[in-house]
Amino acid sequence: MVDLSVRRADTEDHAALERLWLMFSHDLSEFRDQLPRPDGTFRNERLRSAVNDPDWAAYLLTLGERPVGFALVRGLSGPTRVMNSFFVVRGAQRTGIGLRAVREVVAEHPGLWEVAFQDDNPTAVRFWRRVATALADTTWTEEHRLVPNRPDLPPDVWITFATPA
Repeated sequence: MVDLSVRRADTEDHAALERLWLMFSHDLSEFRDQLPRPDGTFRNERLRSAVNDPDWAAYLLTLGERPVGFALVRGLSGPTRVMNSFFVVRGAQRTGIGLRAVREVVAEHPGLWEVAFQDDNPTAVRFWRRVATALADTTWTEEHRLVPNRPDLPPDVWITFATPA
């Protein structure tokens, strides 16, 4: 997939990001028992933060002219970056572009990183462990943390790793 582009999203990309967000939210609804709102959308506060807050960054993943995913990063001004949301459409999964895209995003913001995912999402579990092993400067850690303000949900898994500066 030589024509993969991972670039910081701009204003013209918002519509594509919103559509990809719906697919991402739909996929996650399986693990969070979430249903769409009456208008068919899902909550999108994180997406809005990523495109409006200077401490966040939104990246658009494209193959040629086709949007195939996104990465939302927060904590740009702090000591730890958080991969807040990451998504690759199903038709582009298992092609290597996910790892390639994460590698490019992380290279833009070297240092300490954290990523959260759900234990009951086996695809995410395998993917993020593989990412941490491939990108970590030395070793990486994994721990369970409660989901803030959501006692009804099981804890998230958090992976922490550092990349060379």
